[in-house]
Amino acid sequence: MRFEEVIGHDEAKLRLKAMVEGNHLPHALLFCGPMGCGKMALAMAFASYLLCQSHDADDDSCGKCLQCAMLRKWSHPDLHFTYPTIKPAGSSSDYKPVSDDFTREWHELLAGGPYFTIEQWLDKLGATTQQAIITVKESDEISHKLSMKSSQGGYKVSLIWYPERMNAESANKLLKLIEEPPSQTVFLLVSEAPDELLETIRSRTQRFNLRRIDTEAIEEALISRRGIDADSAHRIARLSGGSWVKALDALDSENESHQFLTDFMQMNRLSFMRDVRGLADWSTTVSNYGREKEKRLLAYFARMTRESFIYNFHQPDLSYMTMEEEQFVKKYAPYVNEANVIGLSELYTTAQYDIGRNANAKIVFFDVALQASVLLRRKLQ
Repeated sequence: MRFEEVIGHDEAKLRLKAMVEGNHLPHALLFCGPMGCGKMALAMAFASYLLCQSHDADDDSCGKCLQCAMLRKWSHPDLHFTYPTIKPAGSSSDYKPVSDDFTREWHELLAGGPYFTIEQWLDKLGATTQQAIITVKESDEISHKLSMKSSQGGYKVSLIWYPERMNAESANKLLKLIEEPPSQTVFLLVSEAPDELLETIRSRTQRFNLRRIDTEAIEEALISRRGIDADSAHRIARLSGGSWVKALDALDSENESHQFLTDFMQMNRLSFMRDVRGLADWSTTVSNYGREKEKRLLAYFARMTRESFIYNFHQPDLSYMTMEEEQFVKKYAPYVNEANVIGLSELYTTAQYDIGRNANAKIVFFDVALQASVLLRRKLQ
């Protein structure tokens, strides 16, 4: 993978290259930033840069040497991936999963590109209620792999995704490795919650704090890489909030936001019709989503309420909606006004809290639907 494939973060790319060229490469780097900003993509591109035999005229991975050929399939013998795993159903109590047990699933995920989320990984694993972690046995595996001589005579790279998912024993073993790293070894830690890492690990890494991707960079990438027309690219880029993952989701007509919009439209249509039986059926349906998805649904309702209220001011630069959402809001916005916008927003926020506290989801959503139908009939005096 080449640096040019990473969207944005030009300054970070230059810093990483300068470390190598100036022989100031630290043995452990910590890439941090919000979801979808490309920290994993940058770490993977840097790993490729370190392992490439011959950089090109643009000072990037050449993409042609034997090392790059192996890296295209992420099968380089000196690049070791570590990631959270689960214990599959039916496993014995003594079984301690390690990353190598899920190599096939991991490579399937990487085949879709370097921008992905922990939720996508858990879905690939078939996880339901299991908590994905990095076990202490995994730390032993890392130690064993890095103790071996580099097969290609260059760097050995240990790329650890979500190191904050290590349990205490595993983290302490990693700390010892980072304190006394094997020769020619570079640790690349990619974290979304670095404050959950051991302070002693954080203090022994050089930290790269990545910001959200610039809207212009996402817009350009949508046009050049995905063939999106300029107007749609502009809308999606603004809506993505600096996340390439969200931008990609917006391209998928079957994505979660599309489903949430359908749910929102259905609830409001039934509310205006005063169809109590229909609202009860709707509540039953959405209450089967699972608590995390239910909270995201309510957050979406709150966002659509905000967007509908702002739409009334006819300031398009303040609105962040897809074309499909805007088509609905054109008709819905007049019902959201100063008399009910706060009440609606608090309704969805409170419901999120209740769901998080394990309240009965069916009752919560039925109550939301009934209260929303009352609030939407409030008009300014």
